Amino acid sequence: MTHKNNDIKTQLLNRGVHLPSPESVEIGPEVTPEWISGEGVRIHAGCKIFGSDTCIGPGTQIGFEAPVTIENCQIGRDVDLKGGFFSQAVFLNGAACGSCAHVRGGTILEEEASIAHSVGLKQTILFPYVSLGSLINFCDCLMAGGTDPKNHSEVGSSYIHFNYTPQQDKATASLIGDVAGGVMLDKPPVFLGGQGGLVGPCRLAYGVTIAAGTICRKDELRPERLIFGGAPQSGNIAWSPAGYRNVSRLLINNLIYIGNLLALGQWYRHVRSLFISELYPRPLHEGLITRLNQAFGERIKRLNGFIDNLREIEGSPITMDSSSPPSALKKQKQALIERQAEIAGILKYYQGLENIYPPDSDLPPQLVQEAVNKEIGISGLPYLETVKRLPQPAKTEGSSWLQAVVDQLVHGVLAIIPEFTEQKGT
Repeated sequence: MTHKNNDIKTQLLNRGVHLPSPESVEIGPEVTPEWISGEGVRIHAGCKIFGSDTCIGPGTQIGFEAPVTIENCQIGRDVDLKGGFFSQAVFLNGAACGSCAHVRGGTILEEEASIAHSVGLKQTILFPYVSLGSLINFCDCLMAGGTDPKNHSEVGSSYIHFNYTPQQDKATASLIGDVAGGVMLDKPPVFLGGQGGLVGPCRLAYGVTIAAGTICRKDELRPERLIFGGAPQSGNIAWSPAGYRNVSRLLINNLIYIGNLLALGQWYRHVRSLFISELYPRPLHEGLITRLNQAFGERIKRLNGFIDNLREIEGSPITMDSSSPPSALKKQKQALIERQAEIAGILKYYQGLENIYPPDSDLPPQLVQEAVNKEIGISGLPYLETVKRLPQPAKTEGSSWLQAVVDQLVHGVLAIIPEFTEQKGT
């Protein structure tokens, strides 16, 4: 094992990887040296690199502030992982993470997204330029918004995404912005003020600002809104955490989130794939698809867990009280319990599809692909600059296509559970 480790380090040094203290760096025997660029990569003392799927792009710096552990991560160009633990995550060009990071499975930081020190992420997707401050727990979120490094969505320090309920489920993923608009890089940013929190599953529109110190518990689908609030009124009342009181919002927000993951997968497969090159190598692209599929599976698992809890807590809601007609809420709970397998089957069906064909929609939108190929051919610009230069008709068609993918999944599930009334904004 030691011999193999030394052999890999020798190969890395020969490739040009800078190891200031090679004796202190641990490289797993399964690591493929050819997947670690020799162009400007610097791995500092105390770092550990594991995983047969790990790849590291040119100009990346690892462990400048503190030791770093990497396990099966795909890392693009000019990424800066200053210190912490990183497992089963993707970091696209220019992404950055401060010390004491704890980044786990299903996480994607797209171009120039960043987090400061002491941030925990899992099943988190940050679109380009999104920035998180320090001392943050932001698991189970997708956040978009912003146009460039100066005009970006941001989360203030000491922020929490509350992703675990008193009923002991995690069907709580929050959608901040969306995929259909976010990928076009022309939407207003979202700002979540420091020392605050968001109670999942929640949806926020572009341009929403939540004031510092505010705990947001409700969706806000109107753009350009300010949400503020002080400490909640104190109290001490009899209460049971067992009952679910709003299963419609919980289910629909989960379906919309899953639909957005599906749409993002279509964007990756049919638009981002056009950029595969030396600047955006195939292992990095395949890492995106893998992590997104992992995130999709996690959301199915968590939705199933919620329905399992519902069955255990509620029993058979319609038959519990035969003296009065069942309420709409009881009907909804019963429908989820009875059709759990069908719901999961529909979601897994979509998970297995590489191509989604929404009704009355081409796949992929011809205007988007033609516009992207034209820009690549003329200027050879990378992903961010190319998307920003797309003509508005192509952007409009692309957003409509992606929203149709979301709607197809949501409507497909709701069709078998008519007890639920779809909310606006899907």
